[in-house]
Amino acid sequence: MPGNDALAVDARELIKTYSGGVTALDGMSVQVAAGTVFGLLGPNGAGKSTTVKILTTLARPDSGAASVAGHDVAKKPGKVRRAIGVVSQKSGADPVATGRENLILQGRLYGLRGPELQRRADELLERFDLTDAGKRPVKGYSGGMQRRLDVALGLVHRPEVLFLDEPTTGLDPEARQAMWDEIARLAGDEGLTILLTTHYLEEADKLAERIAIVDRGRVVVEGTPDALKGELRGDAVHVELRDPVGEVDARLLTTALTEFAGVRDAAIDGRRLSARADDGAAAVPQVLAVLEREGAKVAAVTVARPSLDDVYLRYAGRRFPDVDAGGAR
Repeated sequence: MPGNDALAVDARELIKTYSGGVTALDGMSVQVAAGTVFGLLGPNGAGKSTTVKILTTLARPDSGAASVAGHDVAKKPGKVRRAIGVVSQKSGADPVATGRENLILQGRLYGLRGPELQRRADELLERFDLTDAGKRPVKGYSGGMQRRLDVALGLVHRPEVLFLDEPTTGLDPEARQAMWDEIARLAGDEGLTILLTTHYLEEADKLAERIAIVDRGRVVVEGTPDALKGELRGDAVHVELRDPVGEVDARLLTTALTEFAGVRDAAIDGRRLSARADDGAAAVPQVLAVLEREGAKVAAVTVARPSLDDVYLRYAGRRFPDVDAGGAR
């Protein structure tokens, strides 16, 4: 990790508790190098959006410190706001105004005027393929068009750091891919620092140079996607059982499985069994033999190279889709 002078975002030991004793952040620390795309990956409720709110001066931590673009978020919030662009989960565009009118208003809020502002609005409408749509009210936009406008609004004043909070939630696959392509172009062409929060494993893997996996308000592991997956040697073996396995039986099964050479990190959560193996194909017959011996009936078996889901399982102790379906808390 680079030194503090090369950090666009530097958050240290952030703690945030809401009414009712709900701890949203429990020592969150994030450092993002300037000019990179950094992903905060975690299920809904893990603390990603709260982190973004603090970094964009919309909330204050109970303790800890943070700076963005070299400015302390608590002491110099005005300077932070001028240095950042924010695309939140919910669109901030005026649905009655046209796309162009929204861009003009956003530019005026940042002090842009006259021909400079007109040129910037035209440039962004063209870049995001909204030139014709820019003449129409936003309420008639598709989901993908609205998200493209949201990103354009965040870029009007040419920020140093762009925050994208779940930018593709609710988009169809085609619109999501188009947004991924645009984010990649922003990072490559303009050298922006981008902090992306997402609960899509593929999105983090595809876009982020470095990711931090967030669980229960803290970072459990950080690194490049390839390095994190590379730590998990061999193959991932996943077995779907026909019936859920109780806690006692799960311990017996995982102990029996890890007696085989090359099989490790076995874990069972309800009807899902996961294990690591040096050679997944060779391990499958052994795994099935143990399950048959113990009376556990198998519905399906898959062998795959390590994924970010496997990384999450290793460090958080739970499968990512299971947590995301019901929230982290």
